[in-house]
Amino acid sequence: MRYGRGLCPLSCFMAKDSRLKRIGVSGYNKPKRTPSHPTKSHVVVAKCEDGSVKTIRFGQQGVKGAGKNPSSAKDKARRKSFKARHAKNIAKGKCSAAYWANKVKW
Repeated sequence: MRYGRGLCPLSCFMAKDSRLKRIGVSGYNKPKRTPSHPTKSHVVVAKCEDGSVKTIRFGQQGVKGAGKNPSSAKDKARRKSFKARHAKNIAKGKCSAAYWANKVKW
């Protein structure tokens, strides 16, 4: 369909990927909490290094990470254990759930 004088309907300016709208995130690589999901706490539409786009759900619902600055020795140990246990998957980059869990929750 042609539009005269460069006019374009609103749909021309909207996101080309329907996953963004369906999931309700504002853009690629922007994680969002999902409190109503039965098992996973966050979702992200990730644009991978190879150009592919994936919807990734990550994080256990109801469990809090230790955060970036853990206060107790127990939380410090939890954070250290998580990073050691998932180090290989975190290194895979933006297309792994471990990468996003590490970035958002830990």
